[in-house]
Formats: sequence, structure tokens, C-alpha cells
Amino acid sequence: MRIHKLPDLLIDQIAAGEVIERPASVVKELVENALDAGATRIQIDIEQGGKKCVRVSDNGCGMSVEEMPLAIQRHATSKIQSLDDLETLNSLGFRGEALPSIVSVSRFSLTSRTADAEHAHELVCDGGRCQPVKPAAAPVGTRVEVRDLFYNTPARRRFLKTDRTEFLRIDELIKKVSLSRFDVGFTLSHNGKVVRNSTGGDSEQIRRNRIAQLLGADFFDNAIAIDEQRGALRLHGWVARPSWNRAQPDRQFFYINGRMVRDKLIGHAVRQAYQDVLFHGRYPAFVLYLELDPALVDVNVHPTKHEVRFRDARLVHDFIFGSLHHALAQTRPGSEIYAHTNPVAATPPAETTEAQAPQPWQSGLRFNHQQHSGSLPPAVAESSLAYLARLAETGDATAGMAGAEAGTELRASMTPGEEEAHTPPLGYAKAQLRGVFILAENARGLVIVDIHAAHERITYEWMKLAMQEDGIRSQNLLVPIAMAVSEKEVQAVEEHREWFEKLGFRLAPGGPESITVRSVPSLLANTDVEQLIRDVLSEIVTLGSSTAIEKALNDILATMACHGSVRANRAMTIMEMNALLRDMERTERADQCNHGRPTWVQLDMKQLDKLFLRGQ
Repeated sequence: MRIHKLPDLLIDQIAAGEVIERPASVVKELVENALDAGATRIQIDIEQGGKKCVRVSDNGCGMSVEEMPLAIQRHATSKIQSLDDLETLNSLGFRGEALPSIVSVSRFSLTSRTADAEHAHELVCDGGRCQPVKPAAAPVGTRVEVRDLFYNTPARRRFLKTDRTEFLRIDELIKKVSLSRFDVGFTLSHNGKVVRNSTGGDSEQIRRNRIAQLLGADFFDNAIAIDEQRGALRLHGWVARPSWNRAQPDRQFFYINGRMVRDKLIGHAVRQAYQDVLFHGRYPAFVLYLELDPALVDVNVHPTKHEVRFRDARLVHDFIFGSLHHALAQTRPGSEIYAHTNPVAATPPAETTEAQAPQPWQSGLRFNHQQHSGSLPPAVAESSLAYLARLAETGDATAGMAGAEAGTELRASMTPGEEEAHTPPLGYAKAQLRGVFILAENARGLVIVDIHAAHERITYEWMKLAMQEDGIRSQNLLVPIAMAVSEKEVQAVEEHREWFEKLGFRLAPGGPESITVRSVPSLLANTDVEQLIRDVLSEIVTLGSSTAIEKALNDILATMACHGSVRANRAMTIMEMNALLRDMERTERADQCNHGRPTWVQLDMKQLDKLFLRGQ
């Protein structure tokens, strides 16, 4: 066959294969156009799952009669005029491919009116063949109607699912899009029945209602609010506490400058932030918004615009990871994330100085990873963590309790009102159940603590801190390991040499495509070092950074912490139990053990009354 130019209709149908997969794809493109047109109200009417009809109406700026024929031509758009506009893009659409693609595979009509026009105009097309524009009656804004999708490409139509399945995809899409624009109202109907109707606004209740539609009404009861900024980057939104997790990654919503995206780099940063607190095989839930200079992100990567590319991928990755890691570190009893549900139990702020008087329940029980016990009085310097570690090893139930005794004496000297006002987050121990659980009373009601899980987290965090302060011991290899790698990976070794040495590895280039491993961390001497290094280099080349080494070290520390923690069926005194509760309140990530299991649960008085049918 000789080289020839493809007909315009065939070009549009090929483009439709990339942009228009199903009715939900049509809805996405039309709704994004409405948002770009400044609409504050968008109505979506669906018939037979979108196979028969998709109609999207908005109250945006509309189009003039001259613009309407241009709107359905390939690469015609009002959103960019030059390369500079493309590199600093603020609109959702810009390629000018969606409408021509939709027109080529459907029976299409476009009705639009601008604010200064006397009346609206309508453009009707059938499979790419269009009639002249004619006057019509319609309010200011735009209405696009797409009927009989893929009627002229039956092979594509056969791939569509049932009406119910296709509509559920559209419904899910609208809920996701509505999270990016809380100020816009959305109405969705199916076969003449209104399914979803949300008003626009900027109130907290509107945001909560829309998020609850996607993640459930109990999401906010288990969510941590985030708002972090570093230079031109800002990350805000909500992430679920690790104990509120999912079997599938179906409740993860991320937006960049208002654009809904699915990005490998972002997914990796989130997984790394949760790796130390989430149960194996489970997934976190979140709604997060990243705002940055449009010049720092390229959205012109794929026709569907779901994928993006960052100019400085490592900076963005580290910012997201650091922000989430910091927030999840606060998952401990009494931290600020509980203030909205239990203000009485909130711990004093970290910036409290020694000159300020501590709460009575703090006396003798201070073990804070940012505030070393060496600056405290001798009677207090003995941490309950050290006591419990010794208890796990020797069974000695008498050592190191001067601080706990001091706290108990102070509590005994208070009046009932003072005691309730100063009750610590986990309260005071009342009993031990079967050597497995601590039963405690706090200002809200009953607290149940898993002894082994709680002490495991405390021990693990202490070991991580000790490793950071004392450094990672390195072990020279008797026979260095020679590894064949790519040129990019050799370059990564040279650029990150100091970082590798800090983590206990001594690597050196052995040639254009090889490296030599001369020393490894002592803790990792019996692991598959070569595979670990390959994984690390692969992540560095792809993402600009890696946490695989830290994860491997932490996995070993977690195992050591598990074996070194208080075991089940260990009898404890009330004073010993209170010592454990106080350490939990000062330990990062104390809400869950190293394996992601919860360490404590709260039953308030309403829940307890309900169990016994009180007041019913």
C-alpha cells in the first residue's frame, strides 16, 4: 500500500479509541469542559447506563455561534494559545480531542448561549456529519447531548457492560469529580430518576457530605487532617488512621491542582509512609490535594490526562512521604488528632518547657523520643520502657518504679474534680484480664489495651531511636560482591554514596556497568544483600529516592521488638500497667503495633449503656 493521508472521520474514530472507552469517559470529558467554562451548576442525565443517551447541561459562559463549529474540530480549543500556556496549564482540558472523538462515534447535539446573546444556537451531528448551526431556545450555558454511543462502531459497543454497571461507573466518577470542586453543585439522574443532587459551597458540612458519599460516614471519625506546606508545595486533605484500612485500594483519591490523577510516584510515597503501621495486605484510605506551580508538573502525558510527570519527582515524592509520615507519627493516645473527639484527653503540646509544671500524671513517667530522660531528676530518669524491658527479660517486678510511685502519690492527693480534669488519655489501670489485656478507666469510659502489642510498639520505636543516635554498624565483607547493573544505576551509586554509607553500605563503581559491594549493615548480613541493592537502585532511578534499606532494617528491628516485649499471661501490678499506659501516650504510632494491629480501643459511656440497654 502507498502512503496516504487518513480521512478526518477515521482519525477521529482512532482518537476516540484512546479518549472514549465507555459512557463514563464521555461524562468525564463533558463535565471537565463545563468546569473549565466556569459553571457553578452541572446536571448530568443518563439513559440506559449512557448507551442510549448522555446529556450534560451547565450554566457556564457558553459559546458564540462562530465558535460552535470550531469546538468539534480536532485540536481546536480556547484554553491554550502558545507553548507557554501549555507549560503553565490551569484548565482541565486543552488538547481539543474530546468533542471531535465523541462526535465521530455518536449522534451528537450541542446547544449553547452566551450572556450577551439574544438566543441560543444548536449544532447537530450524526457520526461526524454535521448540519448547519441553527437558532434554538436555551438559557445561558451549554448543553451537550450524546445519543447511541458507538452505534457506528459495533465492535466497540459490544465491549460495554450492563446498563447498571456502566451507570455505576458514571456515579463513581461524579462523586470523585465533585471532591475536586466543592463550590460546584452536581445533579445526576438515571432513566429520569434523580440519583444524586448536591449543592455547591465552601462549608465544612458540604465537604464532609461529599467525602462521606465516597468513603463512608465513619471516615471522619477515623481520619487525620493534613495541611503541610514546603515552599511552592502544599498538601492538604484527610488520611485514615492505619486501623481504618481496606482490603482493596478503592478509597484512595488524589488531586493535583484540582485534577484527579493516578500516579505511580504518589502511590509509592503513600505506601512508604504507611509501611510501618499498616497490616500486611491492607490498603489505606485518603482524600488528598496537592497544590504546586503548574510549571512544575506536566499533564500532557496521556490523552486521558490521568497520569502526570513532575519536573522534580524526588522533591514531590519526599514532600508527600514526609508530610504523611509526620502525620501518622501522631497516632498515639491523646495526640492532637483526637482533640475533636476527646479534648480532655489531649496531651500537652510538645513545646512545653521544664519551667512549666507538668500534669500530675506525667510525673516520673516521661519517655519522649524528642526529650531524653537524661535531663530529668534521677528518680524520674528510669523510664517505664526500661523497666518493662527488664520485666520481659528477668521477671523482676521491683526495679525502676520510683517514677510510677511518684505519679500514684500525686494522684492520691488530688480532689475528685481535679483528678477527672487531669485524667491522662488512657486513664488509670483497674485490672488485667487473662494476662493479655489491661482494663483502664479514663474521662470517656473504658479503655482496653493489648499488653504485648502496645509494648512491642514502644520497644520498636525505642530501638529505632537508638539506632539513629548510635549509628548503623557496618560489617566488611570477606569477599566483596560484584554486581552487573545499568549505567544509570552506576550513576545513582556515585550520586548517593554518602547516603549509602550512612545506612551501612560501602559501594563503589567497578566499571561502566558494574558495582562492588564492600560492606553491609551488620543487621542485614544474613539477608539477600544483592537483591536488596537492586531494588534500591531501581527505585532511585525511577523515583529519585528509596526507603527499601530503611524498611529492611526496620523489619529486623520489628522482629527483635516482638521477641523482646512483654509476653501474654505475664502478671502485672497496677503500677506496672500504669507505667505501660504512660509510655504509650508518649510513643509515636502507639495506636498500632509493628504489624498494624490496634493496641487499644475506647468504649465510651454511651456504648457501654447501649450494651446493657440502659435508658431504653
